[in-house]
Amino acid sequence: MTGPRLQHTSMLIPPGAQEAVRAFYGGIIGLAEKQPPQSLAHLNLVWFAAGEGEMELHFLPDPHPPDGTDQRHICLVVDDLEDYRR
Repeated sequence: MTGPRLQHTSMLIPPGAQEAVRAFYGGIIGLAEKQPPQSLAHLNLVWFAAGEGEMELHFLPDPHPPDGTDQRHICLVVDDLEDYRR
């Protein structure tokens, strides 16, 4: 079994900062922007492919969601979830 690998990380940005994020991560660093799924289009997310494989950076523009949740997180992919739960 291989260890967990990072699939994506989600970070908060100030409302209206999407173009600054695009300028830095896309323009300066050179990451390729990805289109988020259509079901998330209303959230004004900015996604970038990072490195080899599936690694992504997700930027969420609302630091204070109405439901009070904090959407910052990382997503790890594992070969066998049940094995990691033990």
